Amino acid sequence: MLDFINMTKALSDKNRVRAIMMLRNGELCVCQLIEMLGLAPSTVSKHMSILRQARLVQVRKEGRWMYYRLPDGDAPQRVLEAVRWMQNSIADDKQIVADGRQVKRVSKLDRDELCACYKKG
Repeated sequence: MLDFINMTKALSDKNRVRAIMMLRNGELCVCQLIEMLGLAPSTVSKHMSILRQARLVQVRKEGRWMYYRLPDGDAPQRVLEAVRWMQNSIADDKQIVADGRQVKRVSKLDRDELCACYKKG
C-alpha cells in the first residue's frame, strides 16, 4: 500500500504532473526542468525527489547534473499504467500543451550555458 500512497501523493501536485508530462519526449536535465517550471532549483529538486521515490521517473547523474526520464519497461506495471493514464487524461490540457511548446524551445538551448545559470558556488 505504501507504493500506492507514494504514487498518489506524487501525482497530487500540479508542478510534478507538469514535470512528468514534460518528459514525454525524452530525458531532460534538471536545469531544463528548472527553466520550464520557473521554480527555484531546490524546489524542482524536491519535486523530482518525490517523483523518483514514487518510481514515476528514473534518474541518472552526469557530472554535477541530474537527468530525468519516464520509467521504462523495467518499472512496475502499476507505475507504467499510472503514467499512461495520466498522459491520456491530460494531454489536451492548455497548460500541458503550452509546456510541450516550452520543452521544444528549451531543448534547443545550449545545455551547458543553461546549466551554468544554476551552478552553485
